[in-house]
Amino acid sequence: MTNAVKNLVDGRRLIAFRIEDQEFSVNIMAVREIRGWSPATPMPHAPPYVLGVINLRGAVLPIIDLALRFGLKPAEPTIRHVIIVAQVNSKTVGLLVDAVSDILTVTDDNIQPTPDIANDAEKNYARGILAIEGRMICMIELDALFPHFESEAA
Repeated sequence: MTNAVKNLVDGRRLIAFRIEDQEFSVNIMAVREIRGWSPATPMPHAPPYVLGVINLRGAVLPIIDLALRFGLKPAEPTIRHVIIVAQVNSKTVGLLVDAVSDILTVTDDNIQPTPDIANDAEKNYARGILAIEGRMICMIELDALFPHFESEAA
């Protein structure tokens, strides 16, 4: 079996995306679709990282500013931004990112542990670092990033 075929059999598939000059990835199985930016309607009393909601084929979809959720400066969305529609816990949400860069197939050999310099909150959702093709990509566990999402958005 070639290495490429073995990676497809043994590997996990991830969507890589950029926020500012950093790269992150999430499990492709959590992603429902990728769409262009459309303005969100603000919601009163929402957490600061919730930009608002959009209508997605008749469903109300909350839009999350992942930059702000990660403690970076808030995004200023433009037509170049992308919304990753993903399943988080039992909710479907839109994740605002700068751009989607790749679909990756990785094995456990590609994943390095999260460095000890990360704070406890980051260790809860950062599942590891991918050091591939000269890039450092942080693997994110969406369910851990928004553990109380249902109660915050309700």
